Amino acid sequence: MKKREFKTESKRVLDLMINSIYTNKEIFLRELISNASDAIDKLYYLSLTDKKMKVNRNDLKIRIDVDKDNRTITITDNGCGMTEKELENNLGVIAESGSLHFKEENKDQSDVNVIGQFGVGFYSAFMVSDKVTVESKSYLDEPATIWESSGVEGYTLSPSTKKEVGTVITLHIKEDTEDYNYSDLLTEYKIRDIVKKYSDYISYPIMMEVENSRKKEDSDEYETYKEVVTINSMVPLWKKDKKKIKNEEYNNFYTDKFYDYEEPLKVMHFNMEGSVNFTALLYIPSHAPYDYYSKEYEKGLQLYTNGVLIMDKCHDLLPDYFSFVKGVIDTEDIPLNISRETLQEDKNLKLIAKSIESRIKKELLELLDKDREKYEEFYKAFGMGLKFGIYNDYGMNKDKLQDLVMFYSSKEEKLVTLKEYVSRMKKDDENIYYACGESISKVSMLPQVERIKDSHEVLYLTEYVDEFAVMTLHEFDGKHFVNVSSESTDLSTEEEKEHIKKENTDNKDMLEKMKEVLEGEVSDVRFTSKLKNHPVCLTTEGEVSTSMEKVINAMPTDEKIKANMVLEINVSHKISDKLKELYKKDKDEFVKYTKVIYFEARLIEGLPIDNPTEMSNLMCDIMAK
Repeated sequence: MKKREFKTESKRVLDLMINSIYTNKEIFLRELISNASDAIDKLYYLSLTDKKMKVNRNDLKIRIDVDKDNRTITITDNGCGMTEKELENNLGVIAESGSLHFKEENKDQSDVNVIGQFGVGFYSAFMVSDKVTVESKSYLDEPATIWESSGVEGYTLSPSTKKEVGTVITLHIKEDTEDYNYSDLLTEYKIRDIVKKYSDYISYPIMMEVENSRKKEDSDEYETYKEVVTINSMVPLWKKDKKKIKNEEYNNFYTDKFYDYEEPLKVMHFNMEGSVNFTALLYIPSHAPYDYYSKEYEKGLQLYTNGVLIMDKCHDLLPDYFSFVKGVIDTEDIPLNISRETLQEDKNLKLIAKSIESRIKKELLELLDKDREKYEEFYKAFGMGLKFGIYNDYGMNKDKLQDLVMFYSSKEEKLVTLKEYVSRMKKDDENIYYACGESISKVSMLPQVERIKDSHEVLYLTEYVDEFAVMTLHEFDGKHFVNVSSESTDLSTEEEKEHIKKENTDNKDMLEKMKEVLEGEVSDVRFTSKLKNHPVCLTTEGEVSTSMEKVINAMPTDEKIKANMVLEINVSHKISDKLKELYKKDKDEFVKYTKVIYFEARLIEGLPIDNPTEMSNLMCDIMAK
């Protein structure tokens, strides 16, 4: 027996491997299975170039055995194996990797795919083991060797009588602690669960002895028996020929993989080749998860390399506004960090993300064009996220998303795109008109909307993010967005404008008195011809609208804003004559009426009234006369 010490600051480095690099103890099995797969890949590749080697691919496999009594897990492969020197070089020197060396030596061969490129995955075994034994015989005609270590103190090398080519790794599982129940790893269920999660698509069978039951012949009793079965799928759905995959298979994969009770709305299965190569199987869900619009929701696609799950939710692959997409990406072009748990900053990752983003947008536009009903179903679930995407990051992504957003319209009170709205505009129109409110019915009944919708289509903005989105867009196809509640929005004729100008001039003192009564509440009071049947309305000056005031002031922050409001009175309504009469004959009643019509205007806009008791008393006083 030969005793050795680790060659690179063994205590500190191995401790780092065990306690810092890997945050999930289950990773050990993924790493050891990947190493076994690498060894088999290497043997099979060598057999293709060396006619003397006779290797039947159907015989290549990995086996996992669990011994609860002796608290061991054994991983066996019939791959290329290792010589004593290779064991010492590959396992005795932390961060040395035979797989990486093999790949570098055969870098001209495009079909050489090895996962264990960093040589540290093996050491994850010490997270769950207090002793690790590796027994290996190389395909080269050399004696087999046993490598054994209990951790940072070093390792031993001794002769072995193993006859078959391959490697057997035996983990002596730690005793349970308060922090972790290591005994769970010694159950069939746990092993199968880990394999299913991380290594289901390793291209070689992963075999395991499992316990089953069956009915005894000529009896109602059941008996248990053991059999060796394959516990991995081997070939992932996304690597199969699309022409041979049924919709049912796509849907079953989605519901099983992403735990959804409904079938997806759309499936995207495609390969990308070029400066970066990858396969994608993406899904658009038919409904939003319950936490989709909360901070708890975690976006991301599953990232695979050569059939091995690297990240369960790689959030860098999806922009926030497409975070509803579920699916998997499989690529060989992403360099992984030392632990495979996080990705290095890499240009290929950005290229993949960019390609995915473009493809999702293309598919959504196609859905909008060819299946309007399905697109509207999608939009009702996830449209708010698209509008947030326009507003966020100072509008950096608005050009990417403007063709995807929809708003309700006064034309049919149905969802329309901006392109559809513009296509219906009159030749000389320069503005896209919109109005804000809590619902279609409330927006439709706004005083400012009542008249303008007779001659122009109006977009109804019913979600709190809507106005922020259109203000960020600023314009679409050269047409500017205009809020009908803005005091500058006036479609009156020149004759009407002249008439209003005269009315405001002739009644200047009265309007100033009303402004004085409402001191601090409005910036101005004036007559208007914008209204049809309604007596009054509130319009705003400047960038902050009443809807913005409501949204921002409803947020759980100390930031409060106030829209610069103007009280406008319908010059054609009887209330205007009543105000003129009261101003001349009864100033006290005039003050009451001024306050009441202001309260009424606030209610129409959906704004709160600070003193509802005062309003009630004023109304009762007026009604009692």
